[in-house]
Amino acid sequence: RDKQLYADCDIEIKRHLWRDNQSLFGDEVSPLLSQYIKNKENVLFNHESGQAGFFSGSPKSRRQAEVIQKLAEMIGTNVKLYDMTLQFLRTLFLRTKNVHYCTLRSELLMALHDREIQEVISVDPCHKFTWCLDACIREKNVDLKRSRELQGFLDAIRRGQEQVLGDLSMTLCDPFAINFLSQSAMKLINHQVDKEGLPRDQTVLHLLLRMLALGLSAWEMIETQDFREPKLELPLLVQFLPALMSLIVDDQVRSLNAKLPVEERDTAGIIIDHSGPPPDMYDVQVSQCQIAASLAMQYTLQTAKSKDKTGVMRVLGVLAQNIKGHPFEDAFLHTLVTLLIAMKEEFENEDFCTSVFDEFFFTCINVENMNRHLMRLLWWIHTKLPPARISTLLKVAEPTTSGSGDAASNMYDALREKMMAHQAMDPHQENINTF
Repeated sequence: RDKQLYADCDIEIKRHLWRDNQSLFGDEVSPLLSQYIKNKENVLFNHESGQAGFFSGSPKSRRQAEVIQKLAEMIGTNVKLYDMTLQFLRTLFLRTKNVHYCTLRSELLMALHDREIQEVISVDPCHKFTWCLDACIREKNVDLKRSRELQGFLDAIRRGQEQVLGDLSMTLCDPFAINFLSQSAMKLINHQVDKEGLPRDQTVLHLLLRMLALGLSAWEMIETQDFREPKLELPLLVQFLPALMSLIVDDQVRSLNAKLPVEERDTAGIIIDHSGPPPDMYDVQVSQCQIAASLAMQYTLQTAKSKDKTGVMRVLGVLAQNIKGHPFEDAFLHTLVTLLIAMKEEFENEDFCTSVFDEFFFTCINVENMNRHLMRLLWWIHTKLPPARISTLLKVAEPTTSGSGDAASNMYDALREKMMAHQAMDPHQENINTF
Protein backbone atom coordinates (compact mmCIF):
# COMPACT_ATOMS: atom_id res chain seq x y z
CA ARG A 1 0.00 0.00 0.00
CA ASP A 2 2.86 2.40 0.85
CA LYS A 3 4.49 1.63 -2.51
CA GLN A 4 1.25 2.49 -4.31
CA LEU A 5 0.93 5.74 -2.36
CA TYR A 6 4.55 6.61 -3.20
CA ALA A 7 4.03 5.80 -6.88
CA ASP A 8 0.98 8.10 -6.99
CA CYS A 9 2.87 11.02 -5.44
CA ASP A 10 3.50 14.18 -7.39
CA ILE A 11 7.16 14.82 -8.40
CA GLU A 12 7.38 17.72 -5.90
CA ILE A 13 6.46 15.43 -3.00
CA LYS A 14 8.84 12.74 -4.25
CA ARG A 15 11.68 15.29 -4.26
CA HIS A 16 11.02 15.98 -0.57
CA LEU A 17 11.05 12.25 0.18
CA TRP A 18 14.24 11.68 -1.83
CA ARG A 19 16.02 14.60 -0.17
CA ASP A 20 15.80 12.87 3.20
CA ASN A 21 16.23 9.30 1.93
CA GLN A 22 19.34 8.77 -0.18
CA SER A 23 18.75 5.05 -0.73
CA LEU A 24 15.21 5.71 -2.03
CA PHE A 25 16.60 8.30 -4.45
CA GLY A 26 19.39 5.89 -5.39
CA ASP A 27 16.80 3.20 -6.25
CA GLU A 28 15.09 5.66 -8.62
CA VAL A 29 18.30 6.96 -10.22
CA SER A 30 20.19 3.67 -10.58
CA PRO A 31 18.16 2.21 -13.52
CA LEU A 32 18.54 5.52 -15.38
CA LEU A 33 22.32 5.51 -14.95
CA SER A 34 22.50 1.88 -16.14
CA GLN A 35 20.34 2.73 -19.15
CA TYR A 36 22.59 5.69 -19.99
CA ILE A 37 25.72 3.49 -20.02
CA LYS A 38 23.90 0.86 -22.09
CA ASN A 39 22.84 3.49 -24.64
CA LYS A 40 26.43 4.76 -25.02
CA GLU A 41 27.78 1.22 -25.46
CA ASN A 42 25.07 0.38 -28.00
CA VAL A 43 26.30 3.27 -30.16
CA LEU A 44 29.98 2.30 -29.75
CA PHE A 45 29.49 -1.36 -30.67
CA ASN A 46 26.61 -1.12 -33.15
CA HIS A 47 27.84 -3.35 -35.99
CA GLU A 48 24.88 -2.52 -38.22
CA SER A 49 26.25 0.97 -38.79
CA GLY A 50 29.50 1.60 -40.60
CA GLN A 51 29.29 5.30 -39.67
CA ALA A 52 30.97 6.99 -36.69
CA GLY A 53 27.78 7.42 -34.71
CA PHE A 54 29.45 8.10 -31.38
CA PHE A 55 30.69 11.63 -32.12
CA SER A 56 27.76 12.65 -34.32
CA GLY A 57 25.29 15.24 -33.11
CA SER A 58 25.86 18.50 -31.26
CA PRO A 59 26.37 18.64 -27.47
CA LYS A 60 22.93 20.24 -27.11
CA SER A 61 21.18 17.51 -29.12
CA ARG A 62 22.93 14.76 -27.09
CA ARG A 63 21.61 16.10 -23.82
CA GLN A 64 18.04 15.94 -25.09
CA ALA A 65 18.31 12.18 -24.49
CA GLU A 66 15.48 10.78 -22.39
CA VAL A 67 17.71 9.69 -19.50
CA ILE A 68 19.30 13.16 -19.13
CA GLN A 69 15.93 14.89 -19.25
CA LYS A 70 14.44 12.49 -16.69
CA LEU A 71 17.35 13.10 -14.29
CA ALA A 72 17.04 16.88 -14.75
CA GLU A 73 13.30 16.62 -14.04
CA MET A 74 13.89 14.53 -10.90
CA ILE A 75 16.45 17.01 -9.54
CA GLY A 76 14.34 20.08 -10.32
CA THR A 77 15.76 23.01 -8.34
CA ASN A 78 16.94 20.85 -5.44
CA VAL A 79 20.66 21.30 -4.77
CA LYS A 80 20.78 18.35 -2.36
CA LEU A 81 19.44 15.95 -5.03
CA TYR A 82 21.95 17.33 -7.53
CA ASP A 83 24.80 16.80 -5.05
CA MET A 84 23.58 13.24 -4.38
CA THR A 85 23.53 12.52 -8.14
CA LEU A 86 27.07 13.84 -8.55
CA GLN A 87 28.18 11.68 -5.63
CA PHE A 88 26.63 8.61 -7.30
CA LEU A 89 28.51 9.47 -10.53
CA ARG A 90 31.85 9.92 -8.72
CA THR A 91 31.38 6.63 -6.85
CA LEU A 92 30.44 4.71 -10.00
CA PHE A 93 33.32 6.22 -11.98
CA LEU A 94 35.69 5.25 -9.16
CA ARG A 95 34.30 1.70 -9.01
CA THR A 96 34.16 0.99 -12.75
CA LYS A 97 36.57 3.49 -14.44
CA ASN A 98 33.77 3.92 -16.99
CA VAL A 99 34.28 7.34 -18.59
CA HIS A 100 30.64 7.63 -19.69
CA TYR A 101 29.87 8.70 -16.11
CA CYS A 102 32.14 11.71 -16.78
CA THR A 103 30.10 12.52 -19.90
CA LEU A 104 26.90 12.26 -17.87
CA ARG A 105 28.29 14.66 -15.25
CA SER A 106 28.82 17.34 -17.94
CA GLU A 107 25.62 16.63 -19.86
CA LEU A 108 23.46 16.78 -16.72
CA LEU A 109 24.98 20.12 -15.66
CA MET A 110 24.44 21.58 -19.13
CA ALA A 111 20.87 20.20 -19.29
CA LEU A 112 20.14 22.13 -16.06
CA HIS A 113 21.90 25.13 -17.66
CA ASP A 114 19.55 24.85 -20.69
CA ARG A 115 16.59 24.84 -18.28
CA GLU A 116 18.06 27.90 -16.50
CA ILE A 117 17.94 26.23 -13.07
CA GLN A 118 19.99 28.97 -11.40
CA GLU A 119 19.48 27.49 -7.90
CA VAL A 120 21.60 24.48 -8.93
CA ILE A 121 24.03 25.70 -11.58
CA SER A 122 25.10 28.74 -9.56
CA VAL A 123 26.46 26.50 -6.78
CA ASP A 124 28.36 24.11 -9.07
CA PRO A 125 31.93 25.49 -9.23
CA CYS A 126 32.42 23.75 -12.62
CA HIS A 127 29.48 25.49 -14.30
CA LYS A 128 31.27 28.33 -16.13
CA PHE A 129 34.20 26.11 -17.12
CA THR A 130 31.86 23.38 -18.45
CA TRP A 131 29.74 25.98 -20.25
CA CYS A 132 32.82 27.48 -21.94
CA LEU A 133 34.19 24.04 -22.92
CA ASP A 134 30.74 23.04 -24.24
CA ALA A 135 30.72 26.12 -26.50
CA CYS A 136 34.20 25.22 -27.82
CA ILE A 137 33.11 21.62 -28.55
CA ARG A 138 29.95 22.89 -30.28
CA GLU A 139 31.95 25.29 -32.47
CA LYS A 140 34.84 22.80 -32.89
CA ASN A 141 37.27 25.60 -32.13
CA VAL A 142 39.21 27.21 -29.27
CA ASP A 143 39.75 30.85 -30.17
CA LEU A 144 42.05 33.14 -28.19
CA LYS A 145 39.18 34.60 -26.11
CA ARG A 146 37.86 31.19 -25.05
CA SER A 147 41.37 29.87 -24.38
CA ARG A 148 41.94 32.80 -22.00
CA GLU A 149 38.63 32.09 -20.25
CA LEU A 150 39.48 28.41 -19.79
CA GLN A 151 42.98 29.22 -18.60
CA GLY A 152 41.53 31.83 -16.24
CA PHE A 153 39.32 29.22 -14.55
CA LEU A 154 42.27 26.89 -13.99
CA ASP A 155 44.59 29.66 -12.79
CA ALA A 156 41.94 31.01 -10.39
CA ILE A 157 41.86 27.85 -8.24
CA ARG A 158 43.35 28.94 -4.92
CA ARG A 159 44.82 27.08 -1.99
CA GLY A 160 41.99 25.42 -0.09
CA GLN A 161 39.81 25.13 -3.23
CA GLU A 162 41.82 22.31 -4.84
CA GLN A 163 38.99 19.80 -4.46
CA VAL A 164 37.24 21.43 -7.41
CA LEU A 165 40.03 19.93 -9.57
CA GLY A 166 38.41 16.51 -8.99
CA ASP A 167 35.16 17.66 -10.63
CA LEU A 168 36.97 19.62 -13.35
CA SER A 169 39.06 16.56 -14.16
CA MET A 170 35.86 14.48 -14.54
CA THR A 171 34.52 17.10 -16.96
CA LEU A 172 37.74 16.82 -18.98
CA CYS A 173 37.82 12.99 -18.85
CA ASP A 174 34.60 12.84 -20.89
CA PRO A 175 35.53 11.18 -24.25
CA PHE A 176 33.90 14.09 -26.10
CA ALA A 177 36.24 16.49 -24.26
CA ILE A 178 39.31 14.27 -24.82
CA ASN A 179 38.43 13.99 -28.51
CA PHE A 180 37.99 17.74 -28.85
CA LEU A 181 41.19 18.62 -26.94
CA SER A 182 43.39 16.09 -28.79
CA GLN A 183 41.84 16.97 -32.16
CA SER A 184 42.38 20.69 -31.54
CA ALA A 185 45.96 19.99 -30.45
CA MET A 186 46.56 18.05 -33.69
CA LYS A 187 45.19 20.98 -35.73
CA LEU A 188 47.69 23.31 -34.07
CA ILE A 189 50.54 20.80 -34.53
CA ASN A 190 49.68 20.49 -38.24
CA HIS A 191 49.60 24.29 -38.44
CA GLN A 192 53.06 24.51 -36.84
CA VAL A 193 54.36 22.00 -39.43
CA ASP A 194 52.91 24.09 -42.28
CA LYS A 195 54.52 27.32 -41.04
CA GLU A 196 57.69 25.57 -39.86
CA GLY A 197 57.12 26.70 -36.26
CA LEU A 198 58.05 25.03 -32.98
CA PRO A 199 55.36 23.46 -30.76
CA ARG A 200 56.72 25.22 -27.67
CA ASP A 201 55.85 28.61 -29.25
CA GLN A 202 52.13 27.78 -29.35
CA THR A 203 50.44 28.96 -26.09
CA VAL A 204 46.98 27.56 -26.92
CA LEU A 205 48.59 24.15 -27.57
CA HIS A 206 50.11 24.25 -24.08
CA LEU A 207 46.67 24.99 -22.59
CA LEU A 208 45.09 22.08 -24.51
CA LEU A 209 47.80 19.70 -23.27
CA ARG A 210 47.36 21.03 -19.72
CA MET A 211 43.60 20.29 -19.89
CA LEU A 212 44.27 16.86 -21.40
CA ALA A 213 46.67 16.09 -18.53
CA LEU A 214 44.00 17.07 -16.00
CA GLY A 215 41.31 14.96 -17.68
CA LEU A 216 43.51 11.89 -18.03
CA SER A 217 44.40 12.02 -14.32
CA ALA A 218 40.74 12.16 -13.18
CA TRP A 219 40.38 8.62 -11.84
CA GLU A 220 43.68 8.66 -9.98
CA MET A 221 43.00 12.11 -8.52
CA ILE A 222 39.57 11.14 -7.17
CA GLU A 223 40.83 7.75 -5.97
CA THR A 224 43.81 9.17 -4.05
CA GLN A 225 42.03 12.43 -3.07
CA ASP A 226 45.29 14.16 -3.99
CA PHE A 227 43.95 17.23 -5.77
CA ARG A 228 46.99 18.58 -7.56
CA GLU A 229 47.18 19.54 -11.21
CA PRO A 230 49.63 17.22 -13.02
CA LYS A 231 52.63 18.93 -14.58
CA LEU A 232 53.44 18.56 -18.27
CA GLU A 233 56.58 16.47 -18.63
CA LEU A 234 59.42 18.04 -20.62
CA PRO A 235 60.00 14.96 -22.88
CA LEU A 236 56.42 15.33 -24.17
CA LEU A 237 57.23 18.84 -25.43
CA VAL A 238 60.83 18.47 -26.57
CA GLN A 239 60.91 14.84 -27.78
CA PHE A 240 57.44 13.53 -28.60
CA LEU A 241 55.95 16.57 -30.38
CA PRO A 242 58.97 17.00 -32.73
CA ALA A 243 58.83 13.25 -33.50
CA LEU A 244 55.11 13.56 -34.27
CA MET A 245 55.77 16.56 -36.50
CA SER A 246 58.42 14.60 -38.41
CA LEU A 247 55.80 11.90 -39.15
CA ILE A 248 53.40 14.56 -40.47
CA VAL A 249 56.17 15.92 -42.74
CA ASP A 250 56.78 12.37 -44.03
CA ASP A 251 53.06 12.03 -44.82
CA GLN A 252 53.13 15.30 -46.77
CA VAL A 253 56.26 14.28 -48.72
CA ARG A 254 54.69 10.91 -49.69
CA SER A 255 51.45 12.61 -50.69
CA LEU A 256 53.30 15.16 -52.82
CA ASN A 257 55.42 12.44 -54.46
CA ALA A 258 52.30 10.41 -55.34
CA LYS A 259 50.88 13.42 -57.22
CA LEU A 260 53.93 13.71 -59.49
CA PRO A 261 54.03 12.05 -62.93
CA VAL A 262 55.28 8.46 -62.59
CA GLU A 263 58.59 9.16 -64.30
CA GLU A 264 59.38 12.01 -61.85
CA ARG A 265 58.64 10.09 -58.64
CA ASP A 266 61.47 9.30 -56.22
CA THR A 267 59.89 6.04 -55.05
CA ALA A 268 63.04 4.43 -53.64
CA GLY A 269 64.06 7.55 -51.71
CA ILE A 270 60.54 7.99 -50.34
CA ILE A 271 60.43 4.40 -49.08
CA ILE A 272 63.84 4.69 -47.40
CA ASP A 273 63.50 8.20 -45.92
CA HIS A 274 59.77 8.76 -45.34
CA SER A 275 58.07 5.38 -44.85
CA GLY A 276 60.13 3.56 -42.23
CA PRO A 277 59.34 2.93 -38.55
CA PRO A 278 58.45 6.00 -36.46
CA PRO A 279 61.24 7.71 -34.44
CA ASP A 280 62.22 5.98 -31.19
CA MET A 281 61.03 8.98 -29.15
CA TYR A 282 57.54 8.50 -30.59
CA ASP A 283 57.33 4.88 -29.36
CA VAL A 284 58.91 5.64 -25.99
CA GLN A 285 56.61 8.55 -25.13
CA VAL A 286 53.43 6.78 -26.31
CA SER A 287 54.22 3.93 -23.90
CA GLN A 288 55.12 6.23 -20.99
CA CYS A 289 52.74 9.19 -21.28
CA GLN A 290 48.95 9.12 -21.63
CA ILE A 291 48.92 12.55 -23.27
CA ALA A 292 51.33 11.29 -25.95
CA ALA A 293 49.10 8.21 -26.39
CA SER A 294 46.04 10.50 -26.84
CA LEU A 295 47.82 12.53 -29.53
CA ALA A 296 49.13 9.35 -31.18
CA MET A 297 45.55 8.01 -31.36
CA GLN A 298 44.36 11.25 -32.94
CA TYR A 299 47.30 11.24 -35.39
CA THR A 300 46.51 7.62 -36.35
CA LEU A 301 42.91 8.67 -37.04
CA GLN A 302 44.26 11.56 -39.15
CA THR A 303 46.24 9.15 -41.36
CA ALA A 304 43.23 6.80 -41.67
CA LYS A 305 40.95 9.72 -42.56
CA SER A 306 43.37 10.57 -45.40
CA LYS A 307 43.22 6.88 -46.44
CA ASP A 308 47.02 6.91 -46.14
CA LYS A 309 47.76 3.19 -46.09
CA THR A 310 51.50 3.64 -45.41
CA GLY A 311 50.81 6.20 -42.66
CA VAL A 312 48.39 3.85 -40.88
CA MET A 313 50.73 0.86 -41.17
CA ARG A 314 53.66 2.82 -39.71
CA VAL A 315 51.99 3.81 -36.44
CA LEU A 316 49.03 1.53 -35.68
CA GLY A 317 51.16 -1.19 -34.06
CA VAL A 318 52.72 1.36 -31.67
CA LEU A 319 49.31 1.84 -30.05
CA ALA A 320 48.56 -1.86 -29.55
CA GLN A 321 49.95 -2.15 -26.01
CA ASN A 322 49.32 1.45 -25.01
CA ILE A 323 45.58 2.05 -25.25
CA LYS A 324 44.22 -0.56 -22.84
CA GLY A 325 42.50 1.25 -19.97
CA HIS A 326 43.05 4.66 -21.60
CA PRO A 327 39.96 6.88 -21.09
CA PHE A 328 39.71 7.36 -24.88
CA GLU A 329 40.15 3.66 -25.75
CA ASP A 330 36.62 2.72 -26.88
CA ALA A 331 35.87 6.03 -28.58
CA PHE A 332 39.16 5.74 -30.50
CA LEU A 333 38.52 2.12 -31.54
CA HIS A 334 34.98 2.99 -32.67
CA THR A 335 36.29 5.84 -34.86
CA LEU A 336 39.28 3.83 -36.12
CA VAL A 337 37.03 0.94 -37.20
CA THR A 338 34.74 3.39 -39.01
CA LEU A 339 37.71 4.82 -40.93
CA LEU A 340 39.13 1.34 -41.68
CA ILE A 341 35.73 0.35 -43.08
CA ALA A 342 36.13 3.26 -45.52
CA MET A 343 39.51 1.74 -46.54
CA LYS A 344 38.03 -1.74 -47.06
CA GLU A 345 39.71 -2.22 -50.49
CA GLU A 346 43.11 -2.19 -48.73
CA PHE A 347 42.23 -5.42 -46.88
CA GLU A 348 42.85 -7.32 -50.11
CA ASN A 349 46.55 -6.69 -49.39
CA GLU A 350 48.31 -9.03 -46.96
CA ASP A 351 50.65 -6.29 -45.66
CA PHE A 352 47.69 -4.17 -44.56
CA CYS A 353 46.01 -7.18 -42.91
CA THR A 354 49.27 -7.89 -41.04
CA SER A 355 49.38 -4.33 -39.66
CA VAL A 356 45.71 -4.14 -38.68
CA PHE A 357 45.13 -7.67 -37.40
CA ASP A 358 48.46 -9.25 -36.39
CA GLU A 359 50.19 -6.14 -35.06
CA PHE A 360 47.18 -4.39 -33.57
CA PHE A 361 43.96 -6.30 -32.88
CA PHE A 362 45.55 -9.69 -32.10
CA THR A 363 47.98 -8.24 -29.55
CA CYS A 364 45.19 -6.87 -27.33
CA ILE A 365 42.29 -9.18 -28.15
CA ASN A 366 41.85 -10.75 -24.70
CA VAL A 367 39.32 -8.13 -23.62
CA GLU A 368 35.68 -8.19 -24.65
CA ASN A 369 35.48 -4.61 -25.94
CA MET A 370 38.31 -5.31 -28.42
CA ASN A 371 36.43 -8.40 -29.68
CA ARG A 372 33.35 -6.33 -30.31
CA HIS A 373 35.24 -3.63 -32.23
CA LEU A 374 36.95 -6.34 -34.30
CA MET A 375 33.59 -7.98 -35.05
CA ARG A 376 32.19 -4.62 -36.20
CA LEU A 377 35.16 -4.25 -38.58
CA LEU A 378 34.78 -7.80 -39.94
CA TRP A 379 31.04 -7.27 -40.46
CA TRP A 380 31.83 -4.64 -43.09
CA ILE A 381 35.11 -5.74 -44.69
CA HIS A 382 35.04 -9.57 -44.64
CA THR A 383 34.25 -9.79 -48.37
CA LYS A 384 37.64 -8.20 -49.16
CA LEU A 385 39.77 -10.45 -46.93
CA PRO A 386 42.28 -12.97 -48.33
CA PRO A 387 40.65 -16.44 -47.98
CA ALA A 388 43.41 -17.70 -45.66
CA ARG A 389 42.54 -15.01 -43.11
CA ILE A 390 38.86 -15.80 -42.63
CA SER A 391 38.89 -18.82 -40.30
CA THR A 392 41.68 -17.39 -38.11
CA LEU A 393 39.83 -14.11 -37.68
CA LEU A 394 36.60 -15.87 -36.77
CA LYS A 395 38.39 -17.93 -34.14
CA VAL A 396 40.10 -14.86 -32.67
CA ALA A 397 36.91 -12.76 -32.70
CA GLU A 398 34.86 -15.38 -30.83
CA PRO A 399 33.94 -13.98 -27.39
CA THR A 400 35.35 -15.88 -24.42
CA THR A 401 32.69 -17.83 -22.55
CA SER A 402 33.49 -16.22 -19.20
CA GLY A 403 32.42 -12.61 -18.85
CA SER A 404 30.97 -12.21 -22.35
CA GLY A 405 27.59 -10.59 -22.48
CA ASP A 406 24.68 -11.79 -24.61
CA ALA A 407 25.21 -8.83 -26.94
CA ALA A 408 28.76 -9.97 -27.83
CA SER A 409 27.68 -13.61 -28.35
CA ASN A 410 24.68 -12.62 -30.46
CA MET A 411 26.87 -10.31 -32.54
CA TYR A 412 29.37 -13.14 -33.11
CA ASP A 413 26.65 -15.59 -34.20
CA ALA A 414 25.26 -13.04 -36.68
CA LEU A 415 28.75 -12.31 -38.02
CA ARG A 416 29.58 -15.98 -38.48
CA GLU A 417 26.30 -16.58 -40.29
CA LYS A 418 26.91 -13.58 -42.57
CA MET A 419 30.45 -14.72 -43.43
CA MET A 420 29.31 -18.29 -44.11
CA ALA A 421 26.53 -17.03 -46.36
CA HIS A 422 29.07 -15.00 -48.35
CA GLN A 423 31.38 -18.01 -48.56
CA ALA A 424 28.58 -20.19 -49.91
CA MET A 425 28.20 -17.74 -52.81
CA ASP A 426 31.98 -17.49 -53.41
CA PRO A 427 33.58 -20.81 -54.48
CA HIS A 428 37.09 -19.37 -54.00
CA GLN A 429 36.70 -18.99 -50.23
CA GLU A 430 37.92 -21.67 -47.85
CA ASN A 431 35.33 -23.57 -45.88
CA ILE A 432 34.87 -21.88 -42.48
CA ASN A 433 32.22 -24.25 -41.21
CA THR A 434 34.78 -26.67 -39.84
CA PHE A 435 35.03 -25.47 -36.25
